[in-house]
Amino acid sequence: MPDHAGDARRAAILTQARDEGSVSVTELARALQVATETVRRDLKALVDAGLVRRTHGGARPVEGAGFESELAHRATSMLPEKQRIADAAIEELGNAESVYIDEGFTPDLVARGLGRISRPLAVLTNSLAAAQHVSEFAQHTVYIVGGRVRGRTQATVDEWAQRMLAEFTLDVAVMGANGVNQERGLSTPDPVVAAVKRAAVAAARRRIFVGIHTKFGVRSFAHFADIADFEVMVTDTGLSNHVAHRLSALGPRVIRV
Repeated sequence: MPDHAGDARRAAILTQARDEGSVSVTELARALQVATETVRRDLKALVDAGLVRRTHGGARPVEGAGFESELAHRATSMLPEKQRIADAAIEELGNAESVYIDEGFTPDLVARGLGRISRPLAVLTNSLAAAQHVSEFAQHTVYIVGGRVRGRTQATVDEWAQRMLAEFTLDVAVMGANGVNQERGLSTPDPVVAAVKRAAVAAARRRIFVGIHTKFGVRSFAHFADIADFEVMVTDTGLSNHVAHRLSALGPRVIRV
């Protein structure tokens, strides 16, 4: 027989996870007035469906083909880890004179940290937030990629952005993704976003991925790059040694901070 009560309960859990960024087993049991074992079974069903990922005592939503979190949530989720990742990525820029900064909160943290680099940089980005941050540093010149602005991420997309990126040759691209999978590579939910990311990857001589460990093992809808396209992948220590070793075998150095 159909489990209508269970379906409704799991839908409520998923909605809360996406709204708040994470859920707790004990809090869900209290709010839904069910046993903690019932919540754990619901979470297992959502994990099996690829909609959430278990954490200690709860779960987080997976950014998959049909879901992309708001920028405001990304600014509060795992902030210490993201800051360490951004700091490490800046150290990997080397002697680059031109840098592309991708959309997303962790790349934006890289943009905010470029002020510590004293030599002039030409910084190209499709992120309105990143452009604003870099424009505050007098030593750097920032170029904003044109196109349609997505309200969810405050970043430009579509053909104008792709054509502009095709005109540049960049030393380094600092890229984010919604999913990083050993077989599938890097992906994102929206094909128009993937097209811009693909153009940025093609325009850069070197590419650095920045993202928290929950991005790994996830397959989103639209592929835009392969693991081997990247020189460095910077993440946090939540990524296991085993997974890091498997990824590094495909080409990039994997840095966990």
